[in-house]
Amino acid sequence: MEDQGAHERVARVEALLDEVEALADPAAKEKALEIVQALLDLYGEGLGRLVTIVAERDDGELAEAVAADELVAHLLLLHGLHPVPLETRVHGALEEVRPYLESHGGDVELLGVDDGIARLRLEGSCSGCPSSTVTLKLAIENAIHKAAPDVVEIAAEGAVESAPAPQLIQLEVPASSGPSAAQSEAGENGSWSMAGGMPELSGPGDAPLLKEVAGEPLMFLRLNGAFYAYRPRCPGCEGTLANAVVTGTELACAECGNRYDVLRAGRCLDAPQLHLQPVPLLVDDAGLVKVALGAAA
Repeated sequence: MEDQGAHERVARVEALLDEVEALADPAAKEKALEIVQALLDLYGEGLGRLVTIVAERDDGELAEAVAADELVAHLLLLHGLHPVPLETRVHGALEEVRPYLESHGGDVELLGVDDGIARLRLEGSCSGCPSSTVTLKLAIENAIHKAAPDVVEIAAEGAVESAPAPQLIQLEVPASSGPSAAQSEAGENGSWSMAGGMPELSGPGDAPLLKEVAGEPLMFLRLNGAFYAYRPRCPGCEGTLANAVVTGTELACAECGNRYDVLRAGRCLDAPQLHLQPVPLLVDDAGLVKVALGAAA
C-alpha cells in the first residue's frame, strides 16, 4: 500500500529545496544549503549507527519490516543505508510481474545490476515482440522503480521499439491489419475499447481531454502528433487532473503543482517516486483511438 503521508512529506522537502535554490541572495542560498547538508550528515550518521546496531542483532526479518515502510526506506536510500541489497530488491520486483508475463508466454531474467544499471533479458513471447517495449515500460519498469528507485537505468535484451521515435504509450497500427501481438496481449487482459476521434486535441499546448470510455474516466493528450492516455488522478494530491496545464511535454496538476513527463510514462519530475497511470492505446488510419483498459500498467 502506498504511503500518501510519505509522498507528501518528500514532495514538501523537495519543494522547499527548490525555493532555496531560487534564492536571489547568494550568501543566503549558500548558508541555507549548508544547513541542509549539516542536517543530512547528522541524520545520516544517526541512521547509519542504528542500521549497524540492527544488523548485529537481526536475523533479517526486522530489516525487511523496516524496508517495507516507504518513508523509512526513502531515508535509508537517501543515505545509502538500505538494508536490502539493490539486486535483491530488483529480483523481488521481477517476481511480482512474472505471473503477468508468464500468462502471455513470456518471462524476464535478471542478468545483473552494476553501477545502478539493471540488465534484463526478455524471454519467450516477450523477446522480439512488437509490444515488448510497452510491456517493459508499463509493467517491468514500474515494478522496479517502485521497489528500487535507486536504479538509474534499465537495459533489456529482446525489447523491440514499436516505432523509430520512441513512443512509450502510443502504438500506431494500420486499420486494415489483423490483430497484432500488442492487440492480442491487451485483449487477453481486457478488450480494446473504442474512444473515438478527438478533434479537440488538434494543436500543441491543448488542455487534456477528459473522456469516459467503457464507464471509466480517462485523460487524453496529444503531443507532436501522438496520442497519450492516462487515468486522470494525481498521485501527489489524489485530486483530478481535469484542470491540468500542459507546457511542452509536461503536465502540471492545478491542485498541487506536481509536474509529470507525458513522454516518460507519466513520471513525476518533482517527486520521482510518483507516476501517473498510463493506459495503452492504438490509433488507426482514420484517427480513431482505442484503449486497453485491462492492460497492466
